[in-house]
Amino acid sequence: MSNPIVRTGEALIREINETRVPYGMLAIWFLGQVSVVVKGGDTIVYIDPYLANAPYRRFEPPFRPEQAANADCVLITHEHIDHLDPDTIPWMAKINSDTVFMAPGHCLDALAEYGVPSERRKHAKTGEWQELKGFRCKPIPAAHEELEYDPELDHRFVGYVLNLNGVTFYHAGDTTIYPGLIEAVKAENVDCALLPINGRDPFRLARNIVGNMNFREAAEFAVAAGIDTVIPAHYDMFDGNTEHPGHFIDYLYENYPTQKSHVMARFERYVYISGRALK
Repeated sequence: MSNPIVRTGEALIREINETRVPYGMLAIWFLGQVSVVVKGGDTIVYIDPYLANAPYRRFEPPFRPEQAANADCVLITHEHIDHLDPDTIPWMAKINSDTVFMAPGHCLDALAEYGVPSERRKHAKTGEWQELKGFRCKPIPAAHEELEYDPELDHRFVGYVLNLNGVTFYHAGDTTIYPGLIEAVKAENVDCALLPINGRDPFRLARNIVGNMNFREAAEFAVAAGIDTVIPAHYDMFDGNTEHPGHFIDYLYENYPTQKSHVMARFERYVYISGRALK
């Protein structure tokens, strides 16, 4: 399910706040790149909120950082500025004293610098379920383009599996496919997943643009991991690091025509409905 009228600014914030999400459903708003808002029941989760109106963006953010006061929890996948945004996080830390922030160990000092107090900072320790505000969350290691592990800080890059409102949602963050990732995600019986599709190559790496799985790999991953519905992402924000989501859909159509998918318009609300909601 999706809404035909896409809102921005305070109208979008009201839409998020007022959307009713019964058990067995998730409402997802796509903010660009891999930035999303996820709502189940009354719980609102921002993942990698990137709301800086930077000149190198291809389009303006849907609302200003100071308008994002409705987050129960913010999940950060890694420290790159389009994921841990120095223009967004300080506002979100300031305007809602109840918002909880979870991030890899490599990001915790930055969160402190951005004004998030220690009692609201949670370490995203991989492989461990943690109880947050209204949902459970398990960080999964990500390889962007390699796995990077520190014994004290844990993995530098992560994705997240959320159990929220009777739905299992996987946000892969920025990652390539490494040995064991498919098995780890498949074990969680994921209902809906957001996967990057922008790929990687030596030319972008030479410009310090670190890559992810490409559209073929993301499609194969979704099928192999048994994901019910897959959403492509990380293809629209920066010139020189984009991809056509239609290639992803075409690949699924030609090779796996029964795999469910959804390409989200900018700032769209998409409502995922699991089989549990219909019983």
